[in-house]
Amino acid sequence: MFGEMDLVLIGGVVLLLFGPSKLPELMKGMGKGIREFKKAQADIESEINKVVHAPAAIEKSAVTTSSVQEPEVSTINKS
Repeated sequence: MFGEMDLVLIGGVVLLLFGPSKLPELMKGMGKGIREFKKAQADIESEINKVVHAPAAIEKSAVTTSSVQEPEVSTINKS
């Protein structure tokens, strides 16, 4: 996505804007933000997987219960 020169240029601009004393704090904040983003992404993926796989589990359950047949009840005709 970015070449080496692009990253060096971005790093230089960030260093000029924030100064060397703020750089560690800035990187720490970025790391925390990335961790939170990845955690949220994993949570969303797990919720999507639950929703996608839930209908399959329900259908499987319905197939097994429909395969069990109930005994037929004969009707008694009174004459």
